[in-house]
Amino acid sequence: MEDGRIVLCGANAYEKKYYFNEQFNGIPESIKNELHIICVLFTEEVGGIFTIVFEEDGTLSMETNAEEDDIYYDEISSGLLISEIRKNRQELLESLSLYYRIFVLKEDLSGLLEEE
Repeated sequence: MEDGRIVLCGANAYEKKYYFNEQFNGIPESIKNELHIICVLFTEEVGGIFTIVFEEDGTLSMETNAEEDDIYYDEISSGLLISEIRKNRQELLESLSLYYRIFVLKEDLSGLLEEE
């Protein structure tokens, strides 16, 4: 993306498709599968488009949006579900952020461990 953000993965309820950014093929298969499940279940429950994005600094953002005329999209549920994912998958999200900071941003591992 032109703003320094990179999409890790996402799902689209309208096209019934899942996307995983090939740039991150080094992520273990079990984590890729977990991300796939999170994204697809999210769009099955609330509709719309759901993406997990790395910010410039390596933090993860979860974003959701819908087509303007989508009367089935549930904006309230989407916010609640994102909060639930953040709470229940905190360790996974932190690990992915660490992965990005080490392998993409090339940050020093010893400095990252001191932050913890």
